[in-house]
Amino acid sequence: MTRISGIHHVTAIAGDPQENLDFYTRVLGMRLVKKSVNQDDPGTYHLFYADAAGHPGSDVTFFPWTHLGPGRKGVGLTTEVTLAVPPDTLGFWSQRLAREGIEVGDPVERFGEPTLSFADPHGLELALVETPAGREFTAWEAGPVEAAAQIRGIHAVRLWESDLARTASFLQDVMGFSTQGADEGWHRFECAGGGSGTIADIREFAGSRRGSWGRGSVHHVAWRVSDETAQLAVCRALEESGRQPTPVIDRFWFKSVYFQEPGGVLFEIATDGPGFGIDEEIERLGERLILPPWLEPQRMQIEAALPSLAAT
Repeated sequence: MTRISGIHHVTAIAGDPQENLDFYTRVLGMRLVKKSVNQDDPGTYHLFYADAAGHPGSDVTFFPWTHLGPGRKGVGLTTEVTLAVPPDTLGFWSQRLAREGIEVGDPVERFGEPTLSFADPHGLELALVETPAGREFTAWEAGPVEAAAQIRGIHAVRLWESDLARTASFLQDVMGFSTQGADEGWHRFECAGGGSGTIADIREFAGSRRGSWGRGSVHHVAWRVSDETAQLAVCRALEESGRQPTPVIDRFWFKSVYFQEPGGVLFEIATDGPGFGIDEEIERLGERLILPPWLEPQRMQIEAALPSLAAT
């Protein structure tokens, strides 16, 4: 059986990078733990927001591709990122978001969990879900949100699929997920024993058009494995199932493999380590532009092409 232990990170596409930075650090109170560039497009930032220590499973990352128009919602895409917050904090978050001009509705229950939905300034669909304590988390003591209400990490992702049965079979038979029932047309799957940070919620829209990437859309979902040995085991299972994973790619802070699940959603398998502390002290994460070693010789050209970012 494969050895996936949960969500590692989610990467989405943003618009203006300063607006993105302001929202995730100042409004949502997440810490910028790595300011880098898209390794395949070094003229674009890659911004990582997480808890104070950058634990795997806590980070939402962005490519600010300002030239792209809005994404088109449809099947074959991840359509929402759900973030975990402590119990009895949705009232706090509702008021905070409303003060910032973010449109929010009343909390609802999904799978018995109190949930508050909204969108970021570039259209990415988000939700906050009250979850019990128990997951890895380090509070950002210098952040604008009190520690008792801070976002704990990624709780779940929501996917639109054209064929539920095909994706469900893949998740269970190849990736080791288990089914956890349905709610309002959404079907829940969990890995590694379940709980916050292990969840994929899927809804079938048979016959609907395929979605497309753009500003405000999720680019890919990365799933966690402990190390390279576990990653290779997952790759073997993917190949045996007919998927075509990429070779292992060194992202410096973790090793990555990419593939499309049967419905077309882009997935990644990412190792937990070595982690964001390999090239910065934990206390100084996100303060300066960090490049992987193979891009360091291009630092002057890269910095010249990037817009300036002001800390908030």
